Amino acid sequence: MTGGEADELITIGTMARASGLTTSALRFYDDGGLLIPARVDETTGYRYYTRAQSERAVLIRRLRGVGVPLGAIAAILAGDPDEAERLLDHHVRELERRAQEAARVAAAVKHLLGARRPASVSGATLAHAIGQVAGAAARDHDIPVLAGVFVEVNPNSVTLTATDRYRLSTRTLVADQHDGGTWSAVVETTDLTGLDGWLRRIAVVGVARTDHGVVLRGDGVEKQCATIEETFPDYRAMLADLAPVTTRIVVGRAALLDVLDAASDPLICATGDTALSVSTPGGAVHTIPASGTGPRVDLAFTATTLRPAVEEALGPDIMFDISGPDQPVVVRSATDGDLTTLVMPRAIAAPTENEDTR
Repeated sequence: MTGGEADELITIGTMARASGLTTSALRFYDDGGLLIPARVDETTGYRYYTRAQSERAVLIRRLRGVGVPLGAIAAILAGDPDEAERLLDHHVRELERRAQEAARVAAAVKHLLGARRPASVSGATLAHAIGQVAGAAARDHDIPVLAGVFVEVNPNSVTLTATDRYRLSTRTLVADQHDGGTWSAVVETTDLTGLDGWLRRIAVVGVARTDHGVVLRGDGVEKQCATIEETFPDYRAMLADLAPVTTRIVVGRAALLDVLDAASDPLICATGDTALSVSTPGGAVHTIPASGTGPRVDLAFTATTLRPAVEEALGPDIMFDISGPDQPVVVRSATDGDLTTLVMPRAIAAPTENEDTR
């Protein structure tokens, strides 16, 4: 290809066809700084690329196709061959580990096929889901039902949900079930979290309702969990009643956790097109690279409310869906949507007479 051909500007649609990426993916990679157009028309907002950029686009598509995180892709394409090789080797080893785990689970499931059993899921996956959701349960028993985890079992899924009124976390796991019907129960949170070590050693765990509570079965062992006989809040109605999203921002999970670890309350988070700013009462301001859309929003949080939601989220990139400074913020993975957490911001204190209000 000649230099002139390589410099020729092409539309986003042509770039999509040349690279195998969708136009929405190209816009996302532009927002994230991974594949920036050669030119953007100031009047129409149309993006234009050079044909030479299609090679980078193809590499991004291939790397995303094998699950390489966005941050690692940026580092791989940064130009250091040694670092790129190290990151690729690390990712391949992680894929091999996950494939071996999948093979073990598949073998256990095959062994159980045909047997009469309740809903069954991977023990390690269930342990992980419990850890992600249980943090949203109330620590006290002032409202007893909020100190539990709501377990819902359907023919093909197990859903775990918890809320303390300031946070709500829910995650659905794909299950294999032959019988046992559809049921739900509120389970004591401590009974579930206390099984973490055991669950992680069990390939497949059955989840069943009994007259005495909820029982988990695996490798010939039964673990009984006490239930709370109260009605759990209608969290699906809460989710359905959320106000429309006006601002969305995607930020690296690890970078945000680093800031939250060092920050003091209250945290003031300000969204932007290219960054999320986190400031504290002491005046420290931390700027984290991000990709945002919609108007700027200033949100106040306590670290004990926000940090668990970020820590337990899935994947390297976290998405915040924001409806307003006084509305619940939806926190989820930017690429994996089976864990959803609602975090309630706190009111932003009005500035005092001595504070700079510019």
